[in-house]
Amino acid sequence: MLPLSSAVWRRLQRSPFRRRFQLSDAEWHYLQTKGWPQVLNHARDFIDTRLAPARISYDGRQTPMRGHPVFVAQHATATCCRSCLEKWHHIPRGRALSGGEKLYILALLAHWLAAQTPR
Repeated sequence: MLPLSSAVWRRLQRSPFRRRFQLSDAEWHYLQTKGWPQVLNHARDFIDTRLAPARISYDGRQTPMRGHPVFVAQHATATCCRSCLEKWHHIPRGRALSGGEKLYILALLAHWLAAQTPR
């Protein structure tokens, strides 16, 4: 598994695009209502179906900008598509994600979601 790096967080925070993402009231409510286990299960499913395959014909368009806390977290952490994973996290496109890489992405998403201020 790739290590969670404070350097990654600093780079993400310097990006005007990445740092503008925040959970809406509805997304925050969804997280609170469904609970962490369910939302993290959704994250695992999104990673497996939308990011893990070696080839994604709609790469760059597979993750909505809002509507689910995980979608927002994916954009905030640059784990929304294989292009961003390659650019920000040096995980190359063109091959399936390893188990360790999937865990790394899940950890990034969980960390970002946990850092969000309750409303």
